[in-house]
Amino acid sequence: MDSCNCIEPQWPPDDLLMKYQYISDFFIALAYFSIPLELIYFVKKSAVFPYRWVLVQFGAFIVLCGATHLINLWTFTMHTRTVAMVMTTAKVFTAVVSCATALMLVHIIPDLLSVKTRELFLKNKAAELDREMGLIRTQEETGRHVRMLTHEIRSTLDRHTILKTTLVELGRTLALEECALWMPTRTGLELQLSYTLRQQNPVGYTVPIHLPVINQVFSSSHAVKISPKCPVARIRPAGKYMPGEVVAVRVPLLHLSNFQINDWPELSTKRYALMVLMLPSDSARQWHVHELELVEVVADQVTKFVALRLLHMFQISMLLKALDLYISIMNQVAVALSHAAILEESMRARDLLMEQNVALDLARREAETAIRARNDFLAVMNHEMRTPMHAIIALSSLLQETELTPEQRLMVETILKSSNLLSTLINDVLDLSRLEDGSLQLDLGTFNLFAVFREVLNLIKPIASVKKLHVSLNLAPDLPEYAIGDEKRLMQTILNVVGNAVKFSKEGSISITAFVAKSELLRDSRTPEFFPVPSDNHFYLRVQVKDSGVGISPQDIPKLFTKFAQTQSTATRNSGGSGLGLAICKRFVNLMEGHIWIESEGLGKGCTAIFMVKLGIPERLNEPKLPFMPKVPTNHGPTAFPGLKVLVMDENGVSRMVTKGLLVHLGCDVTMVSSSEECLRVVSHEHKVVFMDVCVPGMDGYEVAIRINEKFTKCHERPIIVALTGNTEKVTKENCMRVGMDGIILKPVSLDKMRSVLSDLLEHRVLFEAI
Repeated sequence: MDSCNCIEPQWPPDDLLMKYQYISDFFIALAYFSIPLELIYFVKKSAVFPYRWVLVQFGAFIVLCGATHLINLWTFTMHTRTVAMVMTTAKVFTAVVSCATALMLVHIIPDLLSVKTRELFLKNKAAELDREMGLIRTQEETGRHVRMLTHEIRSTLDRHTILKTTLVELGRTLALEECALWMPTRTGLELQLSYTLRQQNPVGYTVPIHLPVINQVFSSSHAVKISPKCPVARIRPAGKYMPGEVVAVRVPLLHLSNFQINDWPELSTKRYALMVLMLPSDSARQWHVHELELVEVVADQVTKFVALRLLHMFQISMLLKALDLYISIMNQVAVALSHAAILEESMRARDLLMEQNVALDLARREAETAIRARNDFLAVMNHEMRTPMHAIIALSSLLQETELTPEQRLMVETILKSSNLLSTLINDVLDLSRLEDGSLQLDLGTFNLFAVFREVLNLIKPIASVKKLHVSLNLAPDLPEYAIGDEKRLMQTILNVVGNAVKFSKEGSISITAFVAKSELLRDSRTPEFFPVPSDNHFYLRVQVKDSGVGISPQDIPKLFTKFAQTQSTATRNSGGSGLGLAICKRFVNLMEGHIWIESEGLGKGCTAIFMVKLGIPERLNEPKLPFMPKVPTNHGPTAFPGLKVLVMDENGVSRMVTKGLLVHLGCDVTMVSSSEECLRVVSHEHKVVFMDVCVPGMDGYEVAIRINEKFTKCHERPIIVALTGNTEKVTKENCMRVGMDGIILKPVSLDKMRSVLSDLLEHRVLFEAI
């Protein structure tokens, strides 16, 4: 059978064409397998593509096609040349298109991912925005509540106030039915109900700390829902109601010992408090996520608020300390700079000061020398002036006892008056000198205060009677009879003040009032510089001397206490005086810690002199006190002493003769000697009184007194030894008492004074005139 010629005979295989088909099938298969992978990536990344199943089916189809071409690599058969050419062309074209499609999908897929369906995109975007807005609102509400709570608890540092405020604010914010805080006890084995919102349960109820529900809450940092029936949730009285949901959260407790200076305070991880919160009963309300977050934030931050506040206060304290240190350093720097600037000036000032000190020391020495010279001069002049004054006053008083015409008697009285004034002036000048140089000291002792006032009255009355002035003395009932002080200076002050009242009064009366100053009268608005200090062992004596004399104008009152000063009124100038009396009185009163002043309504209206002095209260009222010898004589005792043997020792012939004249006039048998040796030789037990001057050449009067005491050992045989001297120094009186003399009498001595001296000596055998 003949073969058919209609069919093209098969061509022998062409190696080149086969190679092209083989390569084309490989790339077609590669392209088919890559396209599904790209579609899978697209579907995975695209969240809005709605036809994912189509893409999956299309991918499966392509995979199958690719597998077919992959199989063809191993199933090549012989074909005609025409068919081979067509298959080769088709496969090449398919390979090119497949590869182009695969490559194009690589660039198209990202664009496809960005192309979304509008409706689905808006829907998904709206849902996403709703979630974000809900989260933002939750966060804002939580932040607002936290800020409100922070504002409330920042106003105090008290832990109890902070915790109570936290419960109140949480209950108001979350509309809770009850909220409670359980605090660990000191032992750490129990939780104690410490704070509640409604106070429906008594505070102080305890539960064991190792309950499972408590361990569950303590082990979690989040709020935990617990059963309303557990012990810590039973914060409402039992009743028929459906309890609301209950959550519990731990509250870290802060230990002050964990403070760090440059960091936050450390929170203890071992101790917690438990906060329990309950929603309203019989309601379907449940806890939302944002509410639980708020509870967790509050529980975690409440102790940090305290820590932050304390740390803030600590930092402020440290800042203030640093500021103080800075100011201190700056002050020290300023001081150092000022010292450096002043150093040179200080050295110059030091040199100048040294020169001034040398000059002041020299001036001080010169002043001390001048004061000593003045005092020595006054002492000598006082002694030397008293001797001739003794002669003048003694002879005048003797002359006054003789028969005289009225004119002669007036002259003699004038001589006596002037002599007494001169004697007073000498005493005043000496006292003023001692007061100014500070050498005058008070001679304190116990004395009879009533006797002082009576003596003053007895001394003043004879003088006042001449001017027909009535003098009255009023002593308060509460005035103590005895006091401690300087009797002589007090009497001298009273005599000066009363003497001034007599001197400047022509008619009328003079009243002397003495009483104890009460506490309300101690301070006077007119005397602001006087600051009395009351005590139990002393009192203030207040003396008021009121007269109806010439008075004084208010502008002249300050001048009264200035030495050698007198007012300008004619009556005052005509009254005489040296102007030293009140100046000395003021200084005496100041020494006695008192004050003196004058009150007057004007000229012609009289005046009142007032002074207060500080006197002590004696513990015993029976202390012996030597009789006081006044300067002005008093008429008491015998007027004559006939046959009284008296020995007079004085180196001055005039003074010796004058003293003898006074004693002879009083009826005494007088023996005169001029030396110490002669006195010791002449004196015998027949002499009852020995008057001697202590300032004699050779053996002084003190040594003579010692020798006389040694000579006469029996008291009744020894004569009364009296120093008759013009020396007014205090040491003179002390020496006389030391050597055993029985008294001291100051010159000048008048007839009346000698009469009074002899009377007191014979009666008391002792008489020391105050110096």
